[in-house]
Amino acid sequence: MFQPDYRNLVAAAYGRRPDRMPFYDHAVAPEVMEAIDGVPLQGLEHGDDADLREFFRRYAGFFLKHEYDTVSFECGVCDILPGGGALVGHETPAIGNRADFEKYPWDRLPELYWERYGRCFAALGEALPPGMKVVGGVGYGIFEIVQDLTGYENLCLMQMDEPELFAALFRKVGELHLTLWRELLKRHGDDFAVCRIGDDMGYRTSTLLAPEIFLRYSIPHYRKIIALVHAAGKPFLLHSCGKIFPLMEALIDVAGIDAKHSNEDAIAPFDEWIDRYGDRIGLFGGMDVDVICRFRPEEVYSYVLEHATRYRRRARGYAMGTGNSVPAYMPPEGFLAMNRAGQEIRRRDLAG
Repeated sequence: MFQPDYRNLVAAAYGRRPDRMPFYDHAVAPEVMEAIDGVPLQGLEHGDDADLREFFRRYAGFFLKHEYDTVSFECGVCDILPGGGALVGHETPAIGNRADFEKYPWDRLPELYWERYGRCFAALGEALPPGMKVVGGVGYGIFEIVQDLTGYENLCLMQMDEPELFAALFRKVGELHLTLWRELLKRHGDDFAVCRIGDDMGYRTSTLLAPEIFLRYSIPHYRKIIALVHAAGKPFLLHSCGKIFPLMEALIDVAGIDAKHSNEDAIAPFDEWIDRYGDRIGLFGGMDVDVICRFRPEEVYSYVLEHATRYRRRARGYAMGTGNSVPAYMPPEGFLAMNRAGQEIRRRDLAG
């Protein structure tokens, strides 16, 4: 029977070759879990404490069954923001001017976060099988939270029209993240193998704001958060979609990330990430979501076997999985083919 060992993923995050190639996905949609294992999940997370415990028992059980050493899980800040929703829901921005900023209930946000998610983190910790820990933490990054309050277009205008307000927003959100991480590590630090923030700072051709804006307004806050994570003895994983090569040197040398996740072949082949950074940080993922979704299972199996074998050999710290996540629309057969190929690579490693 498979015995998880979170230390494999920790080693990969630190840019070291683990004894066993770990699997990693940013998230696995409950719909896919249900379709693969035939075990109901959806709705339980909104029930009473018994339902919540059962949800996480089944949730962690999926990762265990498919031979992950860790569970991916985070609780998103954007979901508790009063008036939020401009990031993905196209809601009217909560903050459009200085008056909105001044009256916004910043001081209440940590309380709202723990009221909403405190029992989730606790229930997940209780459900972890021996040898398994969590990758994740406080969901949504600094740039994404700012966008959720302002909207992307309004934020771009604010950058030019109200630069002091623009700076104040990033400062407030950075302080909020630091507060939430400090409390999370205090309450549940022992349950975490790797701490993670997802903050999509780019798209297919460039960063979403000029690189110097991220260097000035986001990365100094990440440096503080990551220092806190490192002081707790944990590696830090950044998940960021898009072509963020102009930010990577600062993310590694200034902010101090230990590992990076998210890739799409249309932006850059995973081998390019390895060429640039594979001897300095851990690199997770590598399997393009489009391939896993569109190709026949036997093609997915061959693709993963070929590519992940090469990535395992070339990158010092590598964890295999999708370049982003396992979305609800991914065919279960594609996920299973990827998983089987990963297990075959492990068997070949053991055979020498």
